[in-house]
Amino acid sequence: MHFSFDKHIERRNTRAVKWDLVKSLYGDEDVLPMWVADMDFEAPPAVTQALTERAKHGVFGYTFTDIALQDTIIDWLTYKHNWEVNRASILYSPGVIATLYMAIQTFTEVGDKVLIQTPVYPPFYDIVKNHDRKLEKNQLVLDGDTYKIDFDDFENKLKQGVKAFILCNPHNPVGRVWTKGELTRMVDLCKKYDVLILSDEIHADLVFSPNQHLPIANIDPEMKDNIITCMSPTKTFNLAGLQVSYAIVSNKQKREALEKTFHKQGMHILNTMGITALEAAYEDGRNWLNGLMEQLQVNLNYLTKAFSSHKEVKVFQPEGTYLVWLDFRSLNLSQDDLKKFLQNEAKVGLNDGASFGEEGNGFMRMNIACPLESVKEGTNRIIRALNRL
Repeated sequence: MHFSFDKHIERRNTRAVKWDLVKSLYGDEDVLPMWVADMDFEAPPAVTQALTERAKHGVFGYTFTDIALQDTIIDWLTYKHNWEVNRASILYSPGVIATLYMAIQTFTEVGDKVLIQTPVYPPFYDIVKNHDRKLEKNQLVLDGDTYKIDFDDFENKLKQGVKAFILCNPHNPVGRVWTKGELTRMVDLCKKYDVLILSDEIHADLVFSPNQHLPIANIDPEMKDNIITCMSPTKTFNLAGLQVSYAIVSNKQKREALEKTFHKQGMHILNTMGITALEAAYEDGRNWLNGLMEQLQVNLNYLTKAFSSHKEVKVFQPEGTYLVWLDFRSLNLSQDDLKKFLQNEAKVGLNDGASFGEEGNGFMRMNIACPLESVKEGTNRIIRALNRL
């Protein structure tokens, strides 16, 4: 079946964060939003059909998860990531960030050190600070056209008493898909210093060839009991509003402890439509996802080529995610002036690079999960504004 990714979907007046908050965030309805990480594409037809059929039933009472749903997840992880997990290891959650919040509450104490790799997804900072834990940063090193891990600093931070390490793989916003060598080294060091790994792998399915996502819990069997992996179909199939995710927690004691925390917070029941969408997406969304990745590659190719003759903007090629890290530092603008330039002159709404940490100053993040015409429009708006400088 052929899937079209060039259809314009009017999202205004649907309470869409991306579109209906444009004026309040950027001060102008004419700003083209290319920021928050959801897509302007329709979900797979199988998902829409499953949700429609469920809605026709008309009764939306409490819904439980069963073996069939577990098997659907197991089949997906085997198909997509060559990762075999046990049914018992699956723990459900309304979202990856919710799971990370609960895990920090469960497995660390006030004042404990928690390590993140910056620049990184803004909620990672909140997860640590909102629980009165001590934030430790392993700053990623910009080496030419890519970001690398400073392993000397990584080990130095771990040996100073870090209790938990929050990994982002694929990494948001820089787009790295960590290699087996990099993952192995992180696992070995966390094993050496007895550090719990909390791995956000929500973008795991969105990887550009020839890169391959490797679940960190599948690197070393001896370490899997000290790793909690957070995953979801929501980024993959544009289901963020349905709030459904799961964690793979191999260790029984850790799984029971984490589940207890979820119950304490009243967050132990998934919503009916989220369950329905997860099942339909994983069972019948494979060809749609292949088509999506082809479209994202087309969009990325256009963006890269368009900016290739404009040295004021450097495009970091993402190995995964549909988020592109753009370097505007050659403009020599302050971060505030860069934001004003993009929203007032270019009329494009991007994510502020500084929101990912101080290491993001001079950078912005662009979401290219939209029809090619939208990518062209956003890119050309920026180019025309640059030409007026």
